[in-house]
Amino acid sequence: MSDLAKTFAKTKLAALPPEPPLFEDNEDDSSSASSMSSTGTVIPTTSQRPAPVIHWSDYYVQEFYLERPQTESDPSHAKFHVYFTPPSAHKAPLIVLHHGAGSSAMSFALCAKEIGKSMPEAGILAVEARDHGSVVWNSEGFVDNDLSVDALSQDLVDMLHLTQVKVGWKELPTIVLIGHSLGGAVVTNAANKRLLGNKLLGYAVLDVVEGSAMEALKHMQTYLASRPKTFATLDAAIEWHIRSRTLRNPQSARASVPSLLLQTPEGRWAWRTDLSTTEAYWENWFNGMSSKFLGGKGAKLLLLAGTDRLDKELMIGQMQGKFQLQVFPSAGHFLQEDQPDKTADAIVEFVKRNDRGTLVLPPKVSDLLAQGKKV
Repeated sequence: MSDLAKTFAKTKLAALPPEPPLFEDNEDDSSSASSMSSTGTVIPTTSQRPAPVIHWSDYYVQEFYLERPQTESDPSHAKFHVYFTPPSAHKAPLIVLHHGAGSSAMSFALCAKEIGKSMPEAGILAVEARDHGSVVWNSEGFVDNDLSVDALSQDLVDMLHLTQVKVGWKELPTIVLIGHSLGGAVVTNAANKRLLGNKLLGYAVLDVVEGSAMEALKHMQTYLASRPKTFATLDAAIEWHIRSRTLRNPQSARASVPSLLLQTPEGRWAWRTDLSTTEAYWENWFNGMSSKFLGGKGAKLLLLAGTDRLDKELMIGQMQGKFQLQVFPSAGHFLQEDQPDKTADAIVEFVKRNDRGTLVLPPKVSDLLAQGKKV
């Protein structure tokens, strides 16, 4: 499911109005998702006008293209695209960021920078899925766009191990998985299947739950048909994201939107990922996600743009204290873009709370007695 389509959630996933005159300007930032009905009338203010696009190096230290060669057991091969900021301290955790459908690693750009400010010792790895910046070829040399959640989960693990080889780590550090929308389904599946073993400290899911996601699938093709197919310039694409309130943070739009597009031979800019062709995988991404989320090993965090996202299974789990929940009611679906500082704060607090390497335990009674202290 497209992350942009989650904007239907606040209107109970109603279909788009058939005629532009029916569009209504909606400036209520207290809603839990951005309003697609505003696309016809909301005009950016002068302060929202697009500025020059921002380079990835403003947010990450390195860019890697990681090659996964063919083997006897796996005749496919791949070239994965990731951004990396190495940890600056021994045994510091690695925070792994996985974008949503139709998005890219640059959707975490501002958030990653804020994480780095608050937790400079931690490493950050922002990955891109196949057909979203990474490429996988099958044994016959054709591009393999198998976007099933199992394939994407294995790609994520492969990118981690290839990064380990690239930077020369003897073993993987402690891992914290963060996934937005489809990325949330991927990290949940990886955690539930124990693909990282005891290296996984915990995982966080950003603004996706099974119930609302499955309901939104009914309207996905309608939404995709309503989007512009191409843009004359990158500035026009950035402006559309702001004007439609798909993104509410102009700075983040300037960082992330260019990575979503490729220039056509005619000089226009078209979507890098054709989401309408991924329909066969939509239910696979989210079906059973709630039970996977609750059943996975490790600490769990759910960040939502509104409590209306919670389905029954998660409501029960939340009341039982099975995961940490935080709500950002003034953000749209792209939490990490609309409110990168608050999202980063929540992630850093989650990591520090659960990182075994930073826990300070009280001294043992036997040690105190050996030191001649009274207990």
